[in-house]
Amino acid sequence: MAPNGRGSKGPRCIAIVGPFQSGKTTLLEAILERTGTIGRSGQVTNGDSVGDASPEARAHAMSVEPNVATATFLGETMTFVDCPGSTEFLHEMRNVVPACDAAIVVCEADERKIPALEVILRELEEADIPRFLFINKIDTATRRIRETLALLQRASRTPLLLRQIPIWKDGIAVGFIDLALERAFIYREHAPSEVVDMPGGEAPREREARFAMLERLADYDDALMEDLISEIEPPRDRVFDDLARELRDQHVVPAFIGSAERGNGVTRLLKALRHEAPGLEQTRARLGVPDEGAPLAQIMKTLHLGQGGKLSVARVLRGEFHEGDTVIGSRGGEARIGSLLTLVGTASTRKDTASVGETLGFGRLEDLATADCFSTGKTRPDAILSTAPPEPVYALAIRVKDRKDDVRLTGALAKIAEEDPSLVVDSRPEIGEIRLLGQGEMHLRVAVEKLASRFQVGVETSRPRISYCETIRAPAAARGRHRKQTGGHGQFGDVMIEIRPLPRGEGFAFQDKITGGVVPRQYIPSVETGARDAVRCGPLGFPVVDLAVTLTDGSYHTVDSSDAAFQAAAKLALAEALPKAKPVLLEPVLSVEIAIPSEALSKATGLVTSRRGQILGYDARPGWSGWDVISATIPEAEIGDLIVELRSATAGVGTFSTRFDHMAELSGRPAELVMQKTH
Repeated sequence: MAPNGRGSKGPRCIAIVGPFQSGKTTLLEAILERTGTIGRSGQVTNGDSVGDASPEARAHAMSVEPNVATATFLGETMTFVDCPGSTEFLHEMRNVVPACDAAIVVCEADERKIPALEVILRELEEADIPRFLFINKIDTATRRIRETLALLQRASRTPLLLRQIPIWKDGIAVGFIDLALERAFIYREHAPSEVVDMPGGEAPREREARFAMLERLADYDDALMEDLISEIEPPRDRVFDDLARELRDQHVVPAFIGSAERGNGVTRLLKALRHEAPGLEQTRARLGVPDEGAPLAQIMKTLHLGQGGKLSVARVLRGEFHEGDTVIGSRGGEARIGSLLTLVGTASTRKDTASVGETLGFGRLEDLATADCFSTGKTRPDAILSTAPPEPVYALAIRVKDRKDDVRLTGALAKIAEEDPSLVVDSRPEIGEIRLLGQGEMHLRVAVEKLASRFQVGVETSRPRISYCETIRAPAAARGRHRKQTGGHGQFGDVMIEIRPLPRGEGFAFQDKITGGVVPRQYIPSVETGARDAVRCGPLGFPVVDLAVTLTDGSYHTVDSSDAAFQAAAKLALAEALPKAKPVLLEPVLSVEIAIPSEALSKATGLVTSRRGQILGYDARPGWSGWDVISATIPEAEIGDLIVELRSATAGVGTFSTRFDHMAELSGRPAELVMQKTH
């Protein structure tokens, strides 16, 4: 192993992450151009970038799924996985980054994006992913670099280590000084920066910034600390070894500067990745994967490509795979590798072998899913990841536009849910409704667009139905007599029932107080069955709950009485008694926990109260400095677009979780509106 801990130069896998519109896909384009993978950088706004090539990404000018591209830089293979930055698609990152060697976090000096940056950095911290910071858009920066670093530090629990300082001319960054190399560079448009003599007057700034960098490194290197105290210039090799080690051990986050759109700062970033990013050996150690054993790979993303079939993007962690190999997944699924593809966006090149460290597309792994690992042989490998999908916060009811697509809809929903495990399909046949649940309005909009573009299934959407119920507030009694005479045997059933309210949440209770055999024992279960059927839809049009039904009297006919007759009699009795028992509408109320940055607390509180919610309390979010959690109860009917307004009020990062709490009476104008929509 080399002194910096890199080990062998295996193919790397690097995640590109960062807040929405920070320039991640543009950076990927710049990297592909600089490595010669493509001839010219495309632009997201022009719709000609390698990444974001799907119709949905083009339509919304944003990443909606990971973009994968493999490039070669100075003889080393690197696969870059550009992950979406929107909070609604953040879950895509969770299955990608664990198998990566490191991440590039693209950000900018924009205070509004600090909460989103904090969320992303927290994900990387908890996954133990070494990370570089790329401070983008330096060409339009208005803050001094120290101010920028202080602003960004608020989002990181790990110290940020400034590796470069800008060279300013007339208030514009025209180049940079590399603090490790002690060299000055001038930017060139879409070309590597040019080494120049240290500009006059920059030496004091460079010495001060370099000393601050070395001082931070010396916190973890006693020999370096002694050199600094003794005013001895440390050897450059030791500085780079320290930079690689402290990155790998996650003591620091190196911060680079540049402009992805102009291609500035890209070469130095690539060289840092090549020399300092951990290799596959360290990634295996982090994941707990032994160096020896059967070939093993980890699935980062699943795609369904229409006629191209299913494609699983996976990183080979150990050994090698060949086209035609039979593999077994960590959940027991078996498949035969149909093809092996090197990916550059939607373009692909076929290969015979997937070598250790490579990140490729594996064709037709039908019984394997995202987050599975797989191996050759007959022994099922242990799972490496256990990333539970995030709880849904937004829902739509969907129905096909054309009835002939009903069957195809089921298969298409299964495929998009396989591609994106954070999508939940909830079928409710009792009310004839299929629900699609996810992470927000855009998340579900993209899913609906995929149904149309990839699977040719058009759907209409609407707000899901709320599970209203009704109950009674007073006791009542009624007689139900079912009598029908036809040729042969007639039908006769006669019951007297009493109903009374039960405490909230008790449901339905049935009791008989028959004496003297006025209703034969064999017909009493039929009375209960009829009563249960009757309360499925009460006088207000909803299921009736929390009531007790008591059979007190009745009569029968020795020939004409039957189970069906007594069921019908019970329904007649309930139909008469329920309207007299002061029926009232009930609505479901949810217990809600809302997590927001502290500065958005008052806005979030206002959202709760404006939705007939009740605030139960506030608390600091555990482990999140500058964040709060609101505990509240909110009627389910008011939850619908809460996430939309909450994200709007919190720069896109607010979220919540819910669980059913209780049913509450709904009266007055709100109840009238519900019944108007129902009838």
